[in-house]
Parts: sequence; structure tokens; C-alpha cells
Amino acid sequence: MKKLLYLVTMLLLCTLPAAAQKTSMKKLESQRAQLEKDIAIINRKLAENSRTSEQALGNLTLVRSKISAREKLIAGCDETLRMLDDSIRTCQGQIDKLQARYDTLSLYYGKLVRGAYKNRDSRMWYMYILSSESLGQGLRRFGYLRSLSSQMSGQAVRIRETAAELETQKERLTGLRNEAAEMRQKIVRERTKLQSEETEQNRLVNRLGADRKKYQKQLKEKNRQKEALNKKIADLIRAQAAKAEPKKGKSKGKTTSTEVDTKLSNEFAANKGKLPWPVEGAIVERFGRHQHPVYQNVELPQNNGVTLVVKRGAQAKAVFNGKVSQVVAMPGYNQCVLINHGSYFTLYAKLKSVSVKAGDKVTTGQVVGTVDTIAGEDLFHFELWKGTTPQNPEGWLRE
Repeated sequence: MKKLLYLVTMLLLCTLPAAAQKTSMKKLESQRAQLEKDIAIINRKLAENSRTSEQALGNLTLVRSKISAREKLIAGCDETLRMLDDSIRTCQGQIDKLQARYDTLSLYYGKLVRGAYKNRDSRMWYMYILSSESLGQGLRRFGYLRSLSSQMSGQAVRIRETAAELETQKERLTGLRNEAAEMRQKIVRERTKLQSEETEQNRLVNRLGADRKKYQKQLKEKNRQKEALNKKIADLIRAQAAKAEPKKGKSKGKTTSTEVDTKLSNEFAANKGKLPWPVEGAIVERFGRHQHPVYQNVELPQNNGVTLVVKRGAQAKAVFNGKVSQVVAMPGYNQCVLINHGSYFTLYAKLKSVSVKAGDKVTTGQVVGTVDTIAGEDLFHFELWKGTTPQNPEGWLRE
């Protein structure tokens, strides 16, 4: 029983790391595929954009986002290569053990065969049994001879099984080595592309620096629009939250919440990290406060959400069931849809057309509008609020 438990324990110890590594490899492959998709979207947008100086500010944002994605892609490739190298070492170790086992089995089998050959005359076997001094001794001798025959057959089977397993591991090793070689070549290609993108970034930075006044004027206008959006949305959400505050009942002094859908709030919160993205695209502006990439000591306004570059005419979809609170128009952000999910809110901005109106109930995945092209840019802005506090959408949306 103890031996069985030991064997099971050793099997688990050998299997669990391999299973964990396989899961990690799949996750890395998924992340790599998403990053490559993001880079492709940005490349298409850069190709669409005119190369005039008017697009320099937008192009810099796109190139910087692409560089960030490329760096993550390279880091993921490096991690994948490390895992492949670990697998190669593990596989080689298994092959060495199997080879040693195969050699030992073959040596032992050779001894059995040679012994059987020397005593191949069946009459000697019969005499060996018949010359026994007692019936018990005869039975023991017969059992020994039968065991010897069984050992030879079993040993031959074990040799064949070991040889087959050895061949399988050798094929796996060859596959791993080929995969690792391909990954090394991919890393070299990605690093070459990264160098080219960094050169493009420096060119755009120099252009922006050469005409500082012009681009600072553009930046000032964009910042003003962002601050106006932040104030407008915050005011709308505060107004909605005020309506939803618990009210005291006149009869027994109890508090009742008639506006907030508690069940919907709980369902929304339970789906944190699993909500679908409202559009397919690549993030070019992340949540929070950031420094301007060119102009030193210039802090950009708080970004209460994320901005993505998308395909022209992309459709924005609701990330969860809810009710449309407001549809408003804002300079620089065009039409915006605010959806209530109990005590949570989501905002869909930079829309050209809207397919819902205030008071409409929406379901997960329902189209709420089409993304607009503003000043040659196909950008979509999304925000997620918990009450009157903006949340980082990346923590809520699925990876």
C-alpha cells in the first residue's frame, strides 16, 4: 500500500508541473495572438492616416501604442522560448533515463537468452525436474523453469514498450527544438520591427518639437474637450446616483431603495473581469493620469476610461444588461450613451449614430451605436463607473 501511495505521489509530482506549463503556454499563445491583432489594427490605421503634419499628434499616439504592444509581444515570446527550453531539457532528461533503462533491459534479456540457449535441450529440462529428491523440489524446479520462460517473454515486452516510448520522446524533442528555433527567429523579426517603430516615433517627436506652438494649440483643445466630458459625465452620474439614494418611508421610518436595482448591481459586480469588450480594437489611451510623451512637465487631464483605435464604422455594443440613462452630444466626442446597471454605469463615446434612446432597456452585446471618424481618427472612448467613482475598465473587461 505504501509503495502504491509513493508511486501515485511521484506521478502527480511529475504530471502537475507539465500541466501547469501547458496552461501557461496556452495563455501566452492567446496573449500573443491578441497583441498581434492589436498591432495589425494600428498598422491599418496608420496606413489610412495621411502623412501630413496635421496627423503627427495622432500618429505618435498610435506608434507609441504599437511599440508598447510590440514590447509585450517580445516579452511573451521570450517567456515562451524559456518554457520551450525548459521542456527540451526535461525531455532530454527523460530520453536519457529511457535509454539507460532500455540498455539495462537489453543487457538482462541478453543474459536470459544466452542461458536459455546453453540449456536449450528439452531433455535436460525434463531430467532436471525428474531428478528431484522429492515432489516439492520437483514442483519448485518446474516453477523456476516456467518463471524463467515468463521472465524472458515479459522482458521482451518491456523492451518493446521502452523502445516505443523512447522513440516518442525523441520525436517530441525534435518538435520542441523546431518550435524553439522558429520562436528565436520570430523574436529577431519582432526586435527588427521594434527598432523601425522607435525610429518612426523619434521622427514624429522631432516634428512635434519643431512646431511646438501649433501642436500645443491642438493639445490644449483636446484637453479642454476631455475636461468638459469628464465634468459632464460626472454631473450626469451624480444626478442619477442622487435619484437612487435610499428614501425614508413615512410610516415606520424604514429606508427603501426604489431606484437602484440591487440584483442587477450584484450581477454586474459578479462579472468583474468577464465583461465583453464593447468594440474590437487596440487601446491607445489608458485609464488614469499620464505625462505628455513629447512636451516635458505637461500632465494630461485625468482619463476616466480607455480609448481604442478601431476599424472605420465599428459598432459599439453594451457590455451588460441595463437601462439607457442619457444620450448626450459633446464636442470632440460626438454622441455619447450612458447606460445604468444598477449602481454601476458605462459610457460609450465618440459615436456617429446611436441606435438607442433614454429609457431603453439594453442587453449584453446589443449595438448601441456606430463609432464616428473625427478629424481623421477612428477612436472609441469607454468608461465604467461604480457609483460616482470611475473604474479602470481593463480590470472589468475580459482578457
